[in-house]
Amino acid sequence: MRNIDAAFPGAINIGQDNIAGELMSDDRKKVLIVDDSPINLKMARNALISAFDVFTVPSVEKMRVLLENVLPDLILLDVLMPEIGGYDAIRSLKVDERTQDIPVIFLTSKADAVSELEGLSLGAVDYIIKPFTPQLLLKRVKIHMLIESQKRELKYVNANLEKLVAEKTSAIVELQGAILLTVSELVECRDDITGGHVSRTSHTLRILLEEMSRLNVYRSELRSWDIELFLQSSQLHDVGKISIHDSILLKPGKLTEEEFEEMKKHTVFGEKIIDSIQNITSENAFLAHAKIMAGTHHERWDGSGYPYSLAGEDIPLQGRLMAIADVYDALVSERPYKKAFRFEDATHIIHEAFGSHFDPNLEEAFSAASARFPSVGAFSLSAAG
Repeated sequence: MRNIDAAFPGAINIGQDNIAGELMSDDRKKVLIVDDSPINLKMARNALISAFDVFTVPSVEKMRVLLENVLPDLILLDVLMPEIGGYDAIRSLKVDERTQDIPVIFLTSKADAVSELEGLSLGAVDYIIKPFTPQLLLKRVKIHMLIESQKRELKYVNANLEKLVAEKTSAIVELQGAILLTVSELVECRDDITGGHVSRTSHTLRILLEEMSRLNVYRSELRSWDIELFLQSSQLHDVGKISIHDSILLKPGKLTEEEFEEMKKHTVFGEKIIDSIQNITSENAFLAHAKIMAGTHHERWDGSGYPYSLAGEDIPLQGRLMAIADVYDALVSERPYKKAFRFEDATHIIHEAFGSHFDPNLEEAFSAASARFPSVGAFSLSAAG
């Protein structure tokens, strides 16, 4: 068996079951964990070793030594470390051509929103709070590995787009859908309380759009949209919840006023996250709808919504539509703090809110669409609960 210290100076041993025997694997993805706590290193390594080749180092200096020999596919990076912290480390990673594209996930005990935002703004793709659940850590690392694989494929397709347009168009659409779906699943794997919300709201929107088309509601605007792309993009309307702390996101009850103010920030967080995705690919038009919906689906027609207090048609149509689908699903779905509303009661509440919460020009289309909801399996009351 090869000596890990000799082969890769800077990597450390954690027990006798270290990774030296797995270093020869050619097809497994590599994860580098950087943390000054041996306990955290061992826990994270044990959570990931079944699926990846795992390298562990106790400091940023040793990380830099290791990177001279090994380029991992993903780095788990602690924020608070002696001498050089995680924020300084990611800055150096992002200015080095060899490492700037390696996705970095902060694995840290800094649980405040300001720290999370700083980490994401520096280029991190996720922010996992310690202590972590091993199964959740493995799931989120796998999802980010899949996202990175799809991003690389998307960049390759874009680079050869001129000569491959005809044969690659359908593949691009499928790939874009896969990215949107993967990111939306990342949100839902954190939020067990509202599981299925993304797919249900997408179905609601489809039926609503069909009735709008039949009734010629906002016809000119809808004709300029790629409807399938719009529906795919709707899956990211809650992506900002990735940045909301688990203590709030997973709370099995009503939020306090302070917690609700923090939860409201998922709208602007969502816009920032989609911005960061747009900045890494030249083919990003498919995210335009997603960013609008993420930022405006909690605005209200009368201007009393958030985060921007927009009113009337100043609210983009995408946000006005998502607001209806979002509230409808919340009403007919069971939560730890409430029972699911009956279909008749939920639709009555929606109708009462046209002109205050919702665009009154959409009421007739909603009325026609809602008549179809009970016949759609995804929206039967048993499924909704």
